[in-house]
Amino acid sequence: MNGEEKFPKIQRLPPYVFNIVNELKIAARRTGEDIVDLGMGNPDLPTPRHIVEKLKEAVDNPRNHRYSVSRGIYKLRLAIANWYKRKFNVDIDPETEAVVTIGSKEGLAHLVLAMIGPGDVVIVPTPNYPIHTYSVVIAGGDVRHVPLEPDRCFIEDLEKTVKDSWPRPKLLIINYPNNPTTKVVDLEFFKRIVDFAKENNIYIIHDFAYAELVFDGYRAPSILQVPGAKDVAVESYSLSKTYNMPGWRVGFMVGNKDMIHALARIKSYLDYGMFQPIQIASIIALNGPQDCVKETVETYRKRRDVLIRGLKNVGWDVEPPLATMFVWARIPEPFRKMGSLEFAKLLLKEGKVAVSPGIGFGNNADEYVRFALVENEHRIRQAIRGIRRVFQKYGADGGKK
Repeated sequence: MNGEEKFPKIQRLPPYVFNIVNELKIAARRTGEDIVDLGMGNPDLPTPRHIVEKLKEAVDNPRNHRYSVSRGIYKLRLAIANWYKRKFNVDIDPETEAVVTIGSKEGLAHLVLAMIGPGDVVIVPTPNYPIHTYSVVIAGGDVRHVPLEPDRCFIEDLEKTVKDSWPRPKLLIINYPNNPTTKVVDLEFFKRIVDFAKENNIYIIHDFAYAELVFDGYRAPSILQVPGAKDVAVESYSLSKTYNMPGWRVGFMVGNKDMIHALARIKSYLDYGMFQPIQIASIIALNGPQDCVKETVETYRKRRDVLIRGLKNVGWDVEPPLATMFVWARIPEPFRKMGSLEFAKLLLKEGKVAVSPGIGFGNNADEYVRFALVENEHRIRQAIRGIRRVFQKYGADGGKK
């Protein structure tokens, strides 16, 4: 009997598609090949100096080496509340409406685990960031997918899905600005979602990880700006992208008191919170100067523009995203039938460029690949040259020989 046969929960988790491309990338690099990695959304920019210095100072204090508190130290929860007030004019009670999480992924997965049991139905848009679906699977719940596609009305599809579901859905997980599709919404969209959730007794988790990575004048609204949203919703945030702190694993969840209490309760059994110096440095990130955020956003905007222009020059027209650190690109028609995984393998082998295959984000995303803007402009231009070689070799360069 192998491990998967012994452990039924693991049987419900498919192989991680991204590992296939990642292993091929590693193998290529071991042979000395130079691969431009635009696959995993792993920020390459350094954590701002003032945040690092605060961490070093806090590490030198032995009092910070003890166990912390699982829901996060009070001063960090207060900094979170103040950040929400400044950004969105939303009042958050740091005692009852905020909990610090070990990255947003942990918080979301543990909240779903706290709320969902066998047979409970959760609605998740697709394509999606994998933990949105598989947190439900791990909790033993049932997923109902609603397509998130350019030519469809999400709210109409959502209404139909709820109407056709039995038992009635208990939870809706959404994510705007969206990973991987980069789709954005306005506050009116959230108003409709909140009204719908109240009418149907559904809770909402909104993954807000890319709130600050916005371009061209777009500002991402918080779902908690909707009056009464805290009756049904929580919002998850991460410092990973905004402050270039991915390896620090810092996030938080705010909103509905019952959901926050459930998350804090389950975390009290599962962890003692993150290393306290990291929490102290995170206070400085939220309360300190925000020029570093503007610089990060500008860096991603420039990279986005270089990539979009470069793709256009090789015959691959892609709409520039208004948010996130990604570009979601429909595979050019001559390559579309091969599917996203084989296309990603082709770009890696022939073009020396790593991208994420859309199939890893959902079965309806196999005509797409995702570029992560995690290499500098020079390297992105190098990636474009690699893509051009692939297109020219296989006669799919839009006539640009």
